[in-house]
Amino acid sequence: MELFQEILVFITLALAIGFLVKKYFLKKVKSSKSCGEDSCGCH
Repeated sequence: MELFQEILVFITLALAIGFLVKKYFLKKVKSSKSCGEDSCGCH
């Protein structure tokens, strides 16, 4: 049972670190064109 709990903790930790890396370090580059004219749906 203890091994199962450790596996769950490591999976949760990996998911949390992956989320933070995706959110803060892999930001998408915004395009320089304006979306107001052609309603491209980027809002």
